Amino acid sequence: MTHDCSFLEDCPLADDQLSFSPEPRESHATDYGTERNGGSGVLPDAVVWPECTEDVSNVLAAATDAGVPVTPYAAGTGLEGNAVPAYGGISLDLTRMDDVVDYRPDDFQIDVGPGIIGSTVDEYVANDGLFFPPLPSSGNISTVGGMIATDASGMKTVRYGEIADWVLGLEAVLADGTIIETGSRAIKTSSGYNLTDLIVGSEGTLAVVTEATLALAGRPQQIRGGRAIFETLDEAAEAVFDAVRTDVDVARIELVDGLSATMANDYLGSDLPDAPMVFLEFHANHGIETEIDLCRTIFADHAVDRFEMSDDDAEMEALWQARRELAYAVSNYDPDLESLRPGDVTVPISAYPDVVREVKRLADEADLLVPCFGHAGDGNLHYSVLVDPDDADELERGEHLYRSVVELAMEFGGTATGEHGIGDGKQKYLEPEHGAAAVETMRVIKRALDPTDTLNPGKIFPETSEGGRIRGPEC
Repeated sequence: MTHDCSFLEDCPLADDQLSFSPEPRESHATDYGTERNGGSGVLPDAVVWPECTEDVSNVLAAATDAGVPVTPYAAGTGLEGNAVPAYGGISLDLTRMDDVVDYRPDDFQIDVGPGIIGSTVDEYVANDGLFFPPLPSSGNISTVGGMIATDASGMKTVRYGEIADWVLGLEAVLADGTIIETGSRAIKTSSGYNLTDLIVGSEGTLAVVTEATLALAGRPQQIRGGRAIFETLDEAAEAVFDAVRTDVDVARIELVDGLSATMANDYLGSDLPDAPMVFLEFHANHGIETEIDLCRTIFADHAVDRFEMSDDDAEMEALWQARRELAYAVSNYDPDLESLRPGDVTVPISAYPDVVREVKRLADEADLLVPCFGHAGDGNLHYSVLVDPDDADELERGEHLYRSVVELAMEFGGTATGEHGIGDGKQKYLEPEHGAAAVETMRVIKRALDPTDTLNPGKIFPETSEGGRIRGPEC
């Protein structure tokens, strides 16, 4: 479906802020997830690079009047097609809005544009002994706006929480061009509806974020990291559950199965043992050894083979690089195999060992390679089902396996997506997870804020029509 976007030439944009050329349009038709999974996306009819809030407002108002969809875009690191156009229209690239607007170290706060890279925030505040704790593993390549859109989380979530916990307020633009401000610079507020949390995680379907007020934290004085190597994956998962249940004060606790370690070694040339592991990091201002000793004692009850800790920055960086690069290691392991799609289920921590066991049982049953790793401390499991895309039987077995894990996670009271969002890849799980009444309430909110379905149509709700309207009950 193509749209006439010539009206954009009447918007107050500089020549380099608008393009109808094939190359930029093609680069905005996919993101990391669609490319990784062999998808091609939908070509937008135009790409716009706004440089201020007024640019965003003008473009959205004009697009709504013209009946043209707008899909917010930034670094393109999403895994569920969140920023890929479903029906063409305008790709609104926010990467030029990457300024630090204001910085208040005494308040532990910073105001930034949506296009700023997450790790840049950390670098900006480092000299004041501060950091932005909830950065995801992709924080050095993904933008704050993208993290807010999917309510991302990362390896430190077990201690510090997810992105939503660190967003104090937003400036955002509604589909008709109206500019709103949400939240407060106060650390708490009970004033009115929490519009900030409504927009966080909405994947660009309700509003376009143009500025975010983020809370910061002081860097801990003591940091120790390391790994524990286990005899079996089952024992490793049980050890994680036991540590979290015992309330060990750990900042990162990541599960890596032996297959993932093999893939990391092949990709990075590292020398990880081909065995189940738990990567650990502890943060404290004092008494860090007490927490480490408690964790060591708990792990000893679960057939831990080695428990190794270090405070050497270079050693810890090498350890965490292996964990950060796992997604790339998996996708590059075998040129004849492709990942169906990224799995990122999250369950209550008591169910974590059961989910890990079930994934491996299903993998053995289907005779497929399924590496598993994830933010174990908050119940998050990443898994990739690797199949030969030219083998119909393998594809069918892989799809069944993937679907079975998601359904099991929901049976345990968990979620189909812990941090990647719904996008267009997990739409069929929305209603089974939340129920028909809750999903219809989401639709009511969408229709109220964006009645013309201008913003990112085709995402979250599978029934969005090409005609540009999210269907109401009468349809």
